[in-house]
Amino acid sequence: MISPSRPLLLGHRGARLVRRLGVRWPRPNFPAENTLAAFDYALAHGCDGFEFDVRFTRDRRHVLCHDPRYGRREVALTDYAGLERRHGFERRRVPMPCLEDVLARYCGTAYLDVELKVSGPEEAIVAALKAHPPARGFVVSSFLPAVVQRLRRLDPCLPLGFVCKRPEDAKLWRELPISIYIPHHSLVTKALVEQVHGAGLKIFTWTVNGRTEMLQLAEWGVDGLISDSPKLLHRTFDRHSQRER
Repeated sequence: MISPSRPLLLGHRGARLVRRLGVRWPRPNFPAENTLAAFDYALAHGCDGFEFDVRFTRDRRHVLCHDPRYGRREVALTDYAGLERRHGFERRRVPMPCLEDVLARYCGTAYLDVELKVSGPEEAIVAALKAHPPARGFVVSSFLPAVVQRLRRLDPCLPLGFVCKRPEDAKLWRELPISIYIPHHSLVTKALVEQVHGAGLKIFTWTVNGRTEMLQLAEWGVDGLISDSPKLLHRTFDRHSQRER
């Protein structure tokens, strides 16, 4: 069970290796972001779920990839069979994971934040989630207002989120058919949290990688924290909750 006294804890792209002073680099055993290994890592280190990025291939498969290009290939102009990851020390080629892989593996064990990076066949996303609804909750999120609006037309009951980083876009959350607002942590204030809650919505924020900031945001009432470091997220709130007992 997720404790009501702390936010939902989500790994950013599962987990990401961020350069920090005092951390040995490189770290070859650390999982690559947006992979099943990264999602396993997030859950094994105490997260309730994870955020991940979805793009569409030329043959309309929804693959997990943050950037428009993967290696030398543009994802939208490449068939799924042409997108492979190097995996393990032997660097063997493996298929890039798809949304179906995530749902098959985690629909009963993790909260999922499915971020759509582009517009396209949103119908496929809706159909996949209807076929395998995540039992621990989910949100389909995007930076793109048009994607959010189209998803609402396709399914009035789908939980939707608007992701925002630019201050000039920060007021759009009031105009969109969402249940969760997901601003960058630099935009979050106590007053904003109160405004979002006053409108009957939840607020998640990203990418929160410092313990002090995690605790401050939780104190303000943020409903979900998305971090590159699942270990730090869990350690912060596990220790904090033990001190409150």
